Amino acid sequence: MCIIGSRRRTLRTVSTKPEGATPPTRTLTERRKAATQLDIARAAAELFTEHGPDGTTAEDIALRAGVALRTFYRYFRSKQDAVAPLLAGGGDRWREHLAATAAPVTGAAEPGAGLPEALERSIAASLTPADAAAEEGLRWTRGLLRAAAEDPALRAVWYRVNQESEERLREVVAGLAGPGADPLEVRLAAAAATDAIRIALESWAETDAPVRGGGAPAELAVRCLRELMGGMRLLNPDVSEGSATGP
Repeated sequence: MCIIGSRRRTLRTVSTKPEGATPPTRTLTERRKAATQLDIARAAAELFTEHGPDGTTAEDIALRAGVALRTFYRYFRSKQDAVAPLLAGGGDRWREHLAATAAPVTGAAEPGAGLPEALERSIAASLTPADAAAEEGLRWTRGLLRAAAEDPALRAVWYRVNQESEERLREVVAGLAGPGADPLEVRLAAAAATDAIRIALESWAETDAPVRGGGAPAELAVRCLRELMGGMRLLNPDVSEGSATGP
């Protein structure tokens, strides 16, 4: 998913709480651990963007992050794995935005009524940079995705993060769609939304398009979502059960 961050050592953690739950109070040790992980992740992203994975070692990342090499390996198995918290953080913030801004539709005439609009709004908002730090985060994403095209291990991290994000998104979509929604359609909707963002970012990274406006990630992701959700009843009320299941 998208990276929204900056070089400032701002604590942004990867959420593991159930969607809609009150975030638990974390200990000082837990906050320090999360901050160290993000320092390492940002250092890895900077170096991969500057030199590529082949030109970067775990030692380089540890040095840039200001930690010992043993600390690096305490948190990450490989240099490519080090960027996972940044990639996952964008998906966490997107799901939180979706859950917070879309009202549940329990009792609606059609399960999931309003869900397409909620998905579009949340995707557009999460991929539209609000400040210079967010713009920089998108450019880091572009650099990492370009590097991943030539590095199978980095590409595997990207795919893993997207798969995990899709699995977590199912809970959010199911809650917004209401108890009458078909579980298969919920799963398809989560897959479509996740893939819309993934494909948009990958396509954008292959170009020199700007971070806003035509050809930017937000525009591409909404376009991808509309194409992918065209045949889904949960995301397209005009699709009848007969047309969705065949003759």
